[in-house]
Amino acid sequence: MNAGTSEQLAMDVLWEAETTPILWFQGLGDWLSVPFELITAIGSQTVFIILIALVFWCVNAGVGARLFVVVIASTTLNTLLKSLFYGARPYWFSAHVSTHATESSFGIPSGHAQGSTAMWGYLGAKTGDRRWMWAAGVLIALICLSRVYLGVHFISDVLAGVLLGGAVLWAALRWEDRVLGWWRGLDTRRWALYLVLASLLPCILAVLWQFGVRADWTPPADWIGSTPADPAGHSLEGLFTAAGALLGGVTGLTLLDRRGGFSATGTLTARAGRFALGISVVLLIEVVGHLLFRDLTGLAAAVAAYAVYSALAFWATFAAPEMFVRSGLAARTDRGADTPTGPDRA
Repeated sequence: MNAGTSEQLAMDVLWEAETTPILWFQGLGDWLSVPFELITAIGSQTVFIILIALVFWCVNAGVGARLFVVVIASTTLNTLLKSLFYGARPYWFSAHVSTHATESSFGIPSGHAQGSTAMWGYLGAKTGDRRWMWAAGVLIALICLSRVYLGVHFISDVLAGVLLGGAVLWAALRWEDRVLGWWRGLDTRRWALYLVLASLLPCILAVLWQFGVRADWTPPADWIGSTPADPAGHSLEGLFTAAGALLGGVTGLTLLDRRGGFSATGTLTARAGRFALGISVVLLIEVVGHLLFRDLTGLAAAVAAYAVYSALAFWATFAAPEMFVRSGLAARTDRGADTPTGPDRA
C-alpha cells in the first residue's frame, strides 16, 4: 500500500500545501517559461559536462579536476537519494500544475539545485572574489526558481538540493587538501579498491531497495497528474550514470597525475584544439552508447549507462589529456604555471 504509510501521508500533506504557491507562481504568466527554460539549462548535465571539460582541458587542469570530483560526488549522492525516496514531481502529483518541462526520474532532492550549488558555488569560491561569489549565489537562486516555475520540483525538493549541495561544497572546501593528501599516499591496490566500493555500493543499495523492499511500488492513487512510465527505472539509470562517471573519472585523474599530469595553459589555438578534439570524442561515445543500448530498459539500461559514462569520463580525464600531450597540444605540468592534476595533488 503506497499511500497508506505515515511517510506517504506526510509527504502528501506537504506537497498539497506546496502546490498552492507553485500555481500562484505559474499564474504570473506563460511568458516566464522561455527565460526560465534557458536558466534551468545552466544547471543541466549537458552544461556541466561542457563547463567542466572546458575548465579542465583549457583553463586550469587542477581546478577542473577538483571541480569534477566535487560535482560527480554530489551527483552520485543526489541520484542515490532519488532512488531511495521516490518523491513525486508537482505535475505528477497535481493535474492543475502546468507542465512547462518534463522529467522521468523521482523529484527529491532537486538535482539542478544541488548540482548548481556545488558547481557554481565551488567556482565562485575559487575565484576569491566576492562579486563572483554573489553572482554564483544569484545564479543558483534563479535556477532554483526555474525548477519550481516549470512544475518539475516542489519547494521542499529545491531546499533539500541546496542544503545537500551546500554540505558537499562546505566539505570540499574544508577538507579537500587533507583528503587529496591521503589519496596521494595510497598504493594502487588500495585506491582502486576504495574507488570501486565508492562507485558500486550506492548502486547495489539502490538495486536492493528497488527490487527488494519496494518491488511492488506503483504510483499512488492520489498522484493525479501525469506520471511517466517507470520513474524508478529512470532514477536507477541516473544513479548508475553518475557512479560510472565517478569510477572512470577518478581512475583517469589518478593515473594521469601519476604520469606527470598535463598543463591546461597554452595558446588560444592549442586550447581550442584540445576542446574541439576532446568534446568530439565525448559526443561520439554518447552517440555510440545510445545506438547500442537504446532498446534496453530498467536494470539493463542502468548497467549500460554505467559502462558508457565510465568510458566517457575515463576518456575525458586520462585518454584525452594523454593525447593532448603526445600530439603537442599540451605539455606536462609546469608547476609554475598550472597546478598538478588528479585527485591526489593540490
